[in-house]
Amino acid sequence: MTYKILIADDEEDILRMLKDYFELSGYLVYTADSGYSAIEKIEVNPDIILLDVNMPDMDGFSVCKKIRDHVNAPIVFLTAKVQEQDKINGLLLGGDDYITKPFSLEELHARVVAHLRREGRQKGTQKVRMAGELLIEYDTRKIFWGEEEIGLTRTEFDIVEILSIHKGQIFDKETIYEKLWGFDKEGSSSIITEHIRRIRTKIGCYYQKEIIETVWGVGYRWII
Repeated sequence: MTYKILIADDEEDILRMLKDYFELSGYLVYTADSGYSAIEKIEVNPDIILLDVNMPDMDGFSVCKKIRDHVNAPIVFLTAKVQEQDKINGLLLGGDDYITKPFSLEELHARVVAHLRREGRQKGTQKVRMAGELLIEYDTRKIFWGEEEIGLTRTEFDIVEILSIHKGQIFDKETIYEKLWGFDKEGSSSIITEHIRRIRTKIGCYYQKEIIETVWGVGYRWII
C-alpha cells in the first residue's frame, strides 16, 4: 500500500528535503508552503499530515483547528518551539504528536511509521461494560455513558484501551508512549500526563469515581 503524506512547511529547503526523503521511502508526497495551501491540499485525503507550526500566513495550530473535525489523519507538528505550553496547546487542538526542529529524518520517519501502523491496526470486537453505565466499544473506538458518547481524541482512546484492557496493571509513562508510537522518547512524560488529565476530565463529567489511578513514582492503572 502506498501511503499519502501531506507536508506543510514554509521553509523551502526543509520542504524539498522532506519531499525527497519520503518519496524515496515509497510515499506519495503532497506539499504545501503555507497554511492556506495546506487546507486546500486536504482534498487529497492524506493518510498522515506533517504540519509546521511557525508558518506566517496561518500557523500550524490554526490549520489544525480548522481541519481537525473533518480530517481523521494523524497530525504531527514540526516546530522550533520547545515550551511545554506549546506542546499542550497542540494536543488540545487535536494534534497527535510533536517533533522539535532540528530533527533526524530517521526519527521523523519512525514516528510516521508508528502512526500509520496504529491507524491500520485491527481492533477487536469485544465490548466491555465498566461500572454500569460506562461502556467502551473497542471495535468502534467509542466510549459511552449510557446512550451518550463521550468524545475522546484518537490518542485519548488509545490510552483508555491500553489501560482498560489490562485493568489493574501499572503502566509507566514511557511504556504508554512506546505502545502508542513504537519507541521511547525523552521528554514524552508530560504529553502522556496531559492526555491522562483530559481523559479524567471528560469521563469525570459523567462518572464521579476515580477511573485511572496514579501510582506515584510508578505510573497509571485502570481500576474500574
